[in-house]
Amino acid sequence: MTIAANKAVSIEYTLTNDAGEVIDSSAGGAPLVYLQGAGNIIPGLEKALEGKAVGDELKVTVEPQDAYGEYSAELVSTLSSSMFEGVDQLEVGMQFHASAPDGQMQIVTIRDLDGDDVTVDGNHPLAGQRLTFEVKVVDVRDASEEEVAHGHVHGEGGHQH
Repeated sequence: MTIAANKAVSIEYTLTNDAGEVIDSSAGGAPLVYLQGAGNIIPGLEKALEGKAVGDELKVTVEPQDAYGEYSAELVSTLSSSMFEGVDQLEVGMQFHASAPDGQMQIVTIRDLDGDDVTVDGNHPLAGQRLTFEVKVVDVRDASEEEVAHGHVHGEGGHQH
């Protein structure tokens, strides 16, 4: 069975940046399980896996526009610390939900603290980066009707309800 839309796919992977540093890996853990065609993984990797089968191994480099997007300076802003009511101690690296310019919810990360000024960044931490995946396909199966309807895989390695 080959990877196509509405297939539940399990992969083992290692993700590195241009410097060869490991950013993430399934090594030593369970494989990543996703629903092909549902946007569960970045578009460039999903496209590269289309048509592959169990046992296939590949190395694919994904450009930013097909990964987490280009870095956008418009998503960086400086706010007053008073905007963070109820938070005792602000620290660089803390993440919060915020309203994006398009009205959608996004996660922002505190990048800098300077007195009462808090610099937050709404870019994904990997935005603007070229990513390289080394992948091995370990399982491909038909997704259930419920998984397709929900847009993600259920059960072992997938989403739990």
